[in-house]
Amino acid sequence: MNTINVQEAKTHLSHYLDEVAKGESFILCKRNKPVAEIRPIATKSHEKRPIGLAKGTFSVPASFFDELPDETIALFSGEEQ
Repeated sequence: MNTINVQEAKTHLSHYLDEVAKGESFILCKRNKPVAEIRPIATKSHEKRPIGLAKGTFSVPASFFDELPDETIALFSGEEQ
Protein backbone atom coordinates (compact mmCIF):
# COMPACT_ATOMS: atom_id res chain seq x y z
CA MET A 1 0.00 0.00 0.00
CA ASN A 2 1.42 3.34 -1.06
CA THR A 3 1.45 6.54 1.00
CA ILE A 4 0.73 9.93 -0.58
CA ASN A 5 0.41 13.43 0.85
CA VAL A 6 -2.65 15.62 0.28
CA GLN A 7 -0.83 18.06 -2.01
CA GLU A 8 0.46 15.23 -4.18
CA ALA A 9 -3.02 13.69 -4.35
CA LYS A 10 -4.55 17.03 -5.37
CA THR A 11 -1.94 17.55 -8.07
CA HIS A 12 -2.18 14.04 -9.56
CA LEU A 13 -5.75 13.03 -8.66
CA SER A 14 -6.58 11.57 -12.09
CA HIS A 15 -3.47 9.39 -12.01
CA TYR A 16 -4.27 8.04 -8.54
CA LEU A 17 -7.90 7.38 -9.47
CA ASP A 18 -6.70 5.34 -12.45
CA GLU A 19 -4.48 3.32 -10.11
CA VAL A 20 -7.36 2.79 -7.68
CA ALA A 21 -9.53 1.58 -10.58
CA LYS A 22 -6.84 -1.04 -11.26
CA GLY A 23 -7.09 -2.26 -7.64
CA GLU A 24 -4.32 -0.25 -5.95
CA SER A 25 -4.87 1.24 -2.47
CA PHE A 26 -3.34 4.38 -0.99
CA ILE A 27 -2.93 5.89 2.46
CA LEU A 28 -3.62 9.64 2.32
CA CYS A 29 -1.45 11.64 4.73
CA LYS A 30 -1.65 15.18 6.04
CA ARG A 31 1.73 16.44 7.22
CA ASN A 32 3.00 12.85 7.04
CA LYS A 33 0.29 11.53 9.38
CA PRO A 34 -2.19 9.01 7.94
CA VAL A 35 -5.74 10.37 7.83
CA ALA A 36 -7.57 8.28 5.23
CA GLU A 37 -7.39 5.25 3.01
CA ILE A 38 -8.28 5.42 -0.67
CA ARG A 39 -9.22 2.03 -2.05
CA PRO A 40 -11.45 0.56 -4.74
CA ILE A 41 -15.10 -0.13 -3.99
CA ALA A 42 -15.99 -3.81 -4.01
CA THR A 43 -18.07 -4.71 -7.04
CA LYS A 44 -21.40 -6.44 -6.63
CA SER A 45 -22.24 -9.63 -8.41
CA HIS A 46 -24.70 -9.05 -11.24
CA GLU A 47 -25.88 -12.65 -11.32
CA LYS A 48 -29.35 -13.30 -9.99
CA ARG A 49 -29.37 -15.57 -7.00
CA PRO A 50 -31.12 -18.86 -7.81
CA ILE A 51 -34.27 -19.72 -5.88
CA GLY A 52 -34.27 -22.86 -3.75
CA LEU A 53 -30.61 -23.13 -2.78
CA ALA A 54 -31.51 -24.84 0.52
CA LYS A 55 -34.21 -27.10 -0.89
CA GLY A 56 -34.17 -30.45 0.83
CA THR A 57 -31.67 -29.49 3.54
CA PHE A 58 -34.25 -28.96 6.30
CA SER A 59 -37.94 -29.48 6.99
CA VAL A 60 -40.42 -27.38 8.92
CA PRO A 61 -42.36 -29.42 11.50
CA ALA A 62 -46.16 -29.13 11.51
CA SER A 63 -46.02 -27.80 15.09
CA PHE A 64 -44.33 -24.66 13.73
CA PHE A 65 -47.74 -23.42 12.58
CA ASP A 66 -49.47 -24.07 15.94
CA GLU A 67 -50.76 -21.05 17.83
CA LEU A 68 -48.31 -19.62 20.35
CA PRO A 69 -49.10 -19.95 24.06
CA ASP A 70 -50.47 -16.84 25.80
CA GLU A 71 -47.28 -16.52 27.89
CA THR A 72 -45.14 -16.25 24.75
CA ILE A 73 -47.45 -13.70 23.13
CA ALA A 74 -47.32 -11.64 26.33
CA LEU A 75 -43.51 -11.59 26.12
CA PHE A 76 -43.65 -10.15 22.60
CA SER A 77 -46.05 -7.37 23.65
CA GLY A 78 -43.99 -6.49 26.74
CA GLU A 79 -46.62 -7.63 29.20
CA GLU A 80 -45.59 -9.40 32.39
CA GLN A 81 -47.46 -12.37 33.75
